[in-house]
Amino acid sequence: MKKIFLILTILTVFISCKNESKKEDTLTADSAEKTAKQSDGLTLLKGEFVYFDGAAVLQTHAEIYGVLITDKMLELNKMAEAYKKEPTDMVLIEIRGKITNQKDEKILWENKVEVVEILNVTQLKQEENIIKLSE
Repeated sequence: MKKIFLILTILTVFISCKNESKKEDTLTADSAEKTAKQSDGLTLLKGEFVYFDGAAVLQTHAEIYGVLITDKMLELNKMAEAYKKEPTDMVLIEIRGKITNQKDEKILWENKVEVVEILNVTQLKQEENIIKLSE
C-alpha cells in the first residue's frame, strides 16, 4: 500500500510539472521591455586596446577589430595613456560602438568598430615573465 501511494505521489508531481508554462526571460528585438540602450544598434565590447603610430586595435576574447579614428577614439586613447608605461602597452576597455565590415583604405582588419560611448578603462594585469626586446 505504501509503494502504491509513493508511486501515485511521484506520478502526480511529474504530471503537475508538465503542465506549468515556462516563462522565458529573453527579450526579442521588438519587445516593449527593451531599454533605449539595447535598441540603439550599438554593441558592448570588452577587450584590450592599443593606439600607436596612427593605428588603433581592439582585441576581444573572440575577435580583433580595427578602431576607426574619431574624436571619441582619441578621447579613449587619452584616458588609456594614464595606464600605459610604454606607448605600445595595451589597456582593458569597455565600450559601446558600431561594428562595420565596410572597406577602409587605412584599416585592413575585416571588422571595424567606431567608438560611440566609453564605459570603462583599466590597466591590464602585468604578467611576471615578460621579456622585452630593446633596440
